[in-house]
Amino acid sequence: MIGRLKLLMVKNKEFYTFLKKRLMINPRNMQLYELAFMHRSASLTLPDGSVVNNERLEFLGDAVIDAVIADYLFRTFPNEREGFLTRMRSKIVNRTHLDCIANKMGLIQAVVSYGTNVETLKKRICGEALEALIGAMYIDKGYKKTHKYITSHILKNFTDLNQLMQTETDFKSRLIEWGQKNRLEVEFETIEKYFDKSENGLLFSVRVIISTVPIAKGKGKSKKEAEQMASQKALDLFTSSTDDLSSEALLQYLKRNRKKNNM
Repeated sequence: MIGRLKLLMVKNKEFYTFLKKRLMINPRNMQLYELAFMHRSASLTLPDGSVVNNERLEFLGDAVIDAVIADYLFRTFPNEREGFLTRMRSKIVNRTHLDCIANKMGLIQAVVSYGTNVETLKKRICGEALEALIGAMYIDKGYKKTHKYITSHILKNFTDLNQLMQTETDFKSRLIEWGQKNRLEVEFETIEKYFDKSENGLLFSVRVIISTVPIAKGKGKSKKEAEQMASQKALDLFTSSTDDLSSEALLQYLKRNRKKNNM
């Protein structure tokens, strides 16, 4: 297994230099970090039939990042309420932001994937590699050092909290809150789940429905991502500020455009 991994990765010495000089990581178990950069499109199948890629490390890293960010925000903003902390965490850990961080860190240099274009690497796979990297570090160095790396290196150098506070990313919550305010039921329906070759994975198609009227569709790697996209489209469809639109005007708008949208 180790030998086959090394054949797929950059030369061991170069990869070690990349980790130490570029990412500021001094690895103990190199194999963990090599595995963190192996996308599922480059999976290895072992003699026992098991498949090796970075998905398990990605799963672990996602949970670790969530925990660290929650702890960091709790300590950084002692006077803020739960709603603010939840929104800020969502902005930091959402796919777009993690992809951006991963690209700034230069992770694209080390990712191993097959049949994947550069744009897909930048938009999704690098962010997944970042989560896997954190999963590898958690196993290699433990929670305390991983916490320090995320807060002192990643957040400090690649995240602007002030800018994020001004950025809207949780479109679903905004749409639901508006619906509750105007006594309109907002629902999300999963229309389709399919394998996309260009993404080398599953994609979800979700539709947002307001008061039984279909509004907009969104696609994403997860239901959550697809729901956010559908919510953003719904909000953009009506007005730049949904607070300026009455529930009556909304329903009339929906009825007029139901056939037009063909949904």
